[in-house]
Amino acid sequence: MQNLTVNGRAASIDAEPDMPLLWAIREDLKLTGTKFGCGMALCGACTVHLDGVPIRSCSTPLSAAAGKKVITIEAMGASKAGKAVQAAWVKHDVPQCGYCQSGQIMSATALLAAKPKPSDKDIDEAMSGNICRCGTYNQIKAAIKDAAVALSKAA
Repeated sequence: MQNLTVNGRAASIDAEPDMPLLWAIREDLKLTGTKFGCGMALCGACTVHLDGVPIRSCSTPLSAAAGKKVITIEAMGASKAGKAVQAAWVKHDVPQCGYCQSGQIMSATALLAAKPKPSDKDIDEAMSGNICRCGTYNQIKAAIKDAAVALSKAA
């Protein structure tokens, strides 16, 4: 039995400790916003926050999340940064197919939490592990900059 906190709620998962966190989130907890992309931590579609740090849930064993706080895309709107990023995503028409977007938003939100005024280099580095097959990288960068401005005005 693995005990963790997901989106502020206690969760007990009866699974092997080496089971990927992604499958516990999607199958056991029925939170399907986090996507399976490559299964090798290369595309970023499965990004969640583990104690505030963006991680790839497809390659993170369930045991690594035990006793820690997991935040998924379903809870992003509860934070100021998450709301700002989601609003900027809509404003800049970022999603096309939308498959990578939950992972993109999770990485962008973690970036803004760590660096409220990110440089272009900061954005490029933070987002480098998230692949968008539709190629909306320019819109993503513009949305992150917009969210940063919105957050600075709200402070």
